[in-house]
Amino acid sequence: MTEQKLLPSGLPRIESLEMRGITKRFPGVLANDHVNFEVKAGEIHALLGENGAGKSTLMKILYGLYQPEEGEIYLNGERIQINSPTDSINYGIGMIHQHFMLVENLTVTENVALGLKSSREPLLDLERVRNRILDLTEKYGLEVDPDAVISDLAVGQQQRVEIVKALYRGAALLVLDEPTAVLTPQEVEDLFIIFKQMAAEGHALIFISHKLHEIIDHTDRVTVLRDGKVIGTRPTAGATKKDLAAMMVGRPVSLERTRPPVEIGDVRLKLENVSAVDAKRGHRVLKNISFDVHSGEIVGVAGVSGNGQRQLAEVIAGLWRVESGRVFIEGQDVTNLPPAKMIEAGLSYIPEERMHDGAIKDFTVAENLILQDHIRPPFSNGIFLDFKYISEHARKMIANFNVKTPSQETLIKNLSGGNIQKLILARELSRKPRVLIAAQPTRGVDIGATEYIHDQLLQQRSEGLATLLISEDLDEVRALSDRIVVMFGGEIMGIVNNDETTVEELGLMMAGEKQLQPA
Repeated sequence: MTEQKLLPSGLPRIESLEMRGITKRFPGVLANDHVNFEVKAGEIHALLGENGAGKSTLMKILYGLYQPEEGEIYLNGERIQINSPTDSINYGIGMIHQHFMLVENLTVTENVALGLKSSREPLLDLERVRNRILDLTEKYGLEVDPDAVISDLAVGQQQRVEIVKALYRGAALLVLDEPTAVLTPQEVEDLFIIFKQMAAEGHALIFISHKLHEIIDHTDRVTVLRDGKVIGTRPTAGATKKDLAAMMVGRPVSLERTRPPVEIGDVRLKLENVSAVDAKRGHRVLKNISFDVHSGEIVGVAGVSGNGQRQLAEVIAGLWRVESGRVFIEGQDVTNLPPAKMIEAGLSYIPEERMHDGAIKDFTVAENLILQDHIRPPFSNGIFLDFKYISEHARKMIANFNVKTPSQETLIKNLSGGNIQKLILARELSRKPRVLIAAQPTRGVDIGATEYIHDQLLQQRSEGLATLLISEDLDEVRALSDRIVVMFGGEIMGIVNNDETTVEELGLMMAGEKQLQPA
């Protein structure tokens, strides 16, 4: 019997893991169609695909959350059965979820120990756990204080706690699900240093991301899924963004966004010292926010999730009360007006949560296209809807905005996320607004729909629309914005000209470490 190799941490090494012929069906959907996937010790293997391509399903099978109808899993050449996450953990497989699984009012040590047997049952042995955490953080340069309370840690530090948790439980293979989605650029770079060190010491890492530059810059191989099938596996060395995008979508995709020169017009949207309070929690979520947006301009709002961006959008849209300060649209004071009055003032709003705030899932495509406008001509005549006009309007919007739907009578819940977002964009732009608030316009949207939405926003910019773009995707903000407002802790850390700033400067402001004077 050959001696099992160990990692520097003392954990058993996983030489290879193979998933062969994995097939998983859900009602009406073939999520994984005879998928073959392999990851080896010492490599970072990217798993790439549009939303709905089958990535998450495949990884949930590996982690024991789903059971496949067909297929087999081999660990170091031996077939294994994974019936639950406990089995997966016992085989040395760990998963870092996009949304952290941490208890905020417990310490790092308590979170790591949570759910594990103590060596001093029925008493806890937190000192032993603490010492092991210190060993792991020193080996991998994780810089985590085992005595810190989770709620006191920055997002990037919480990410490291998740990695420590997985390593403590014996993970020789780590599944990383969108691990950089909520981090600043500096935190992303630090995280990849850690990942590369882990790979160099023999860990196997599976990296799921939609950020093509991260995959090209930081991974060894990439497997692309499309419609539940493997399109191909290739080394990332020598790959281009265009190559990978075409594999994902099945056609060439334009990834470059050009902002042609436009004439900047008058101020359309202006905020003066706007503050807002979360009444339930009793703390201020916006603090003295002041900026303006001109005609023909896209102003981006950058920041790590949870720093007041959502409240900013809702304050402007009339969905969150302004405690102090003023909001103006074309010189008209619209502070704390209801949403209907904001629409009359010339505002359109693409909300962050499209199915919660932007559409009614059990209404048809045509019905969703006239939400908020159905009480006004030409959609209605008095108390009667003009169904002929509504149908013609829906036909035009579906064609003009390339919404893929079986018919205008299809319930919107049966459309893909990208097509729902295009439909909301069609509705909001059909009003010919003076100001557009676009909050996370491409979140959860595939690369093809993202291309289309970006093109529409740039087209509206050239026609004079004033757009406030709120996005946690810094690449998106940089691609589309003329100026960038950076938020941290509900405050503005700086307002900069996009073409005159760097990713590093933006990252420092996003982390609250640097404040610049407004541009």
